[in-house]
Amino acid sequence: MLKKFWMLIVCTALLLNTGCSVYMAANQPGLKNVELLRVGTSRDLLISEFGEPVSSGVDGDGREYDKFSFVQGYSSGAKAGRVIFHVVADVLTHGLWELLGTPLEATFDGDKITYEITYDRNDRIAQIIKFENVSSSIARTNYRIISSLKW
Repeated sequence: MLKKFWMLIVCTALLLNTGCSVYMAANQPGLKNVELLRVGTSRDLLISEFGEPVSSGVDGDGREYDKFSFVQGYSSGAKAGRVIFHVVADVLTHGLWELLGTPLEATFDGDKITYEITYDRNDRIAQIIKFENVSSSIARTNYRIISSLKW
């Protein structure tokens, strides 16, 4: 009887004392709806999904543009699955999983994505440029045009 009691205490402590990987998995960035990035979508809709642009301006042809930069995260289901996996791994390994789980969660923290959106006169998307391998500075060195409206 005493052995079962201590086993219950140990199991409860392990479940309540899950490590950083569980917390990190639960707090990963959410999934942004990049399906909105298509010709004809309104600027207001983009701002409501991606937040305020990191920069705005007028290009050489007099068209307004915005640059949006965000971290593309994970769906709620994917985050929940990762949390459950980490909890089970923590319990089965008596917490040793944290030695691997925490660095893994630090690595898989979403992808930074930057888009430059050019608008028509009605503030609707006319052109979309996706920047690849973006560092902290947004430079037009490595990009590809995703969609463009003929002027």
